[in-house]
Amino acid sequence: MRFSYFTLLAAATSVAASPLKNAKRSSSFEWFGASESGAEFGSGNIPGVYGTDYIFPSTSAIQTLIDDGMNIFRVTFLMERLVPTTMTGSFDTEYLSNLTNVVNYITEAGAHAILDPHNFGRYYGSIITSISDFQTFWENVAKKFASNSLVIFDTNNEYHDMDQTLVFDLNQAAIDGVRAAGATSQYIFVEGNSYTGAWTWTEYNDNLVNLTDPENKIVYEMHQYLDSDGSGTSSTCVSSTIGQERVESATQWLIDNNKVGVLGEFAGGVNTVCEEAIVGMLDYMEENSAVWKGALWWAAGPWWGSYIFSMEPPSGVAYTGMLSTLEPYFA
Repeated sequence: MRFSYFTLLAAATSVAASPLKNAKRSSSFEWFGASESGAEFGSGNIPGVYGTDYIFPSTSAIQTLIDDGMNIFRVTFLMERLVPTTMTGSFDTEYLSNLTNVVNYITEAGAHAILDPHNFGRYYGSIITSISDFQTFWENVAKKFASNSLVIFDTNNEYHDMDQTLVFDLNQAAIDGVRAAGATSQYIFVEGNSYTGAWTWTEYNDNLVNLTDPENKIVYEMHQYLDSDGSGTSSTCVSSTIGQERVESATQWLIDNNKVGVLGEFAGGVNTVCEEAIVGMLDYMEENSAVWKGALWWAAGPWWGSYIFSMEPPSGVAYTGMLSTLEPYFA
């Protein structure tokens, strides 16, 4: 997600609607879950104060979502808080401990935990250009989780406005770093340029087809929102068919190139048009489940308050208004 917590809260509204009645009762997805947001909040204040500028996800809320049937969670964090001096430097022990505790809780419950540096291809505000430093960063991180097969490594959140060859090189460096750490059983989620949008994937990210992994566990992570500019800042969806329309070209790209993908972020407002658009999109993805492994809602987390897409139990807008629409797709 490319907008700050405070910007999104300003746009938040409460839209009441009856959950769409979906007759499906089984899913062919391998994964369905939510992003767990909070540790990346307060990015304008580094390192910031825990509990004031940022927060880690609530394990009790995650347990509720697991009990509801979700089986994958994308845990966001900031590189600058994890490695505060340089990308190749030492970890902040307290931040790493809090992150590890959340990840371990998820995986001990039998769900997958995605490690997501929510940095947009940047470190302290500057585009990451040192391929070797980025590889070392990922080797160091992966060493901490190499023995946990339920951990997934997400190379970086939403690269944007970057040279496309650099985006390729950073993704390849992350893959190489993870494997050099001895983490051989885990999936690696790679993200693309232009905010990794599914609707613009073929326009910007075709060269990522050439990424290589000796373990053959690359998953192409795309994001898709259904408002007019695809930013995910409005509860209004373009139409009831926009969901399927925005993932069609990416689906064909995955099919044509014998690749697999995951929708790492998606959301829509709690209203009939958005619910129909989401159902249409997820139905279409399930029809193509040979290439789509699943999807994750944006977002859960303890500080979302009245945010229009909050999946945080027990009272998040989407948790109370959208969960029943999503449940038929839970893996």
